[in-house]
Amino acid sequence: MRGLPARRIASTALCTALLVGLAGPAAVAADPARERAHAASRAPLPDADALLAQVKSLGDLGGVLTPATDLLNAVLKADNGQLPAADAAELGTAVKDAIAKVTGAAAATPATTLPALPALTRTGGAPADVIGDALAALQKAIDELIKAVTSGEAAQVTPAVTTTVTSLVNTVAATLLGGKLPAPSLPSPPSPPALPTGGISYEDS
Repeated sequence: MRGLPARRIASTALCTALLVGLAGPAAVAADPARERAHAASRAPLPDADALLAQVKSLGDLGGVLTPATDLLNAVLKADNGQLPAADAAELGTAVKDAIAKVTGAAAATPATTLPALPALTRTGGAPADVIGDALAALQKAIDELIKAVTSGEAAQVTPAVTTTVTSLVNTVAATLLGGKLPAPSLPSPPSPPALPTGGISYEDS
């Protein structure tokens, strides 16, 4: 009688081994299917690369606008538009760093033309690098603004602020027109206003 429990244990172990042996190949066969399903679930969206490039253009634009508007806000709230040299340098450096980052990204992107959108006119130059030109103009405007807000001459500040704001508008326009972004879908988009001379300007096409 004592042999029965031992035989039952051996029989149970044998059945378990057989079941594991049978299930093993099925489990192995199921793994590739699971891997394929997992890979399919991780597949990128169609045209994801193009859409990511558009999102990056907008992100880069925000990266420039934020430090530039921080500088302008500080200037316009300061007495006579004058800032301590250290504060002006810190704010100006933040803008310059953002411009340098976007300039590097723009230089690595092939220039394209967008004939379906309003044309950009440039005196004596081709519209091949509108973003780079706009960023260079913005950098120059920021340099002049920093000089003005640390000069002790309030009369120099307003023209410098106006030039900087115009340069920011030009940068936005250049990014929208040269950054491979989709055309606006407004029902009746208004005609863009003419910008001051010396920067990017619009003409009705």
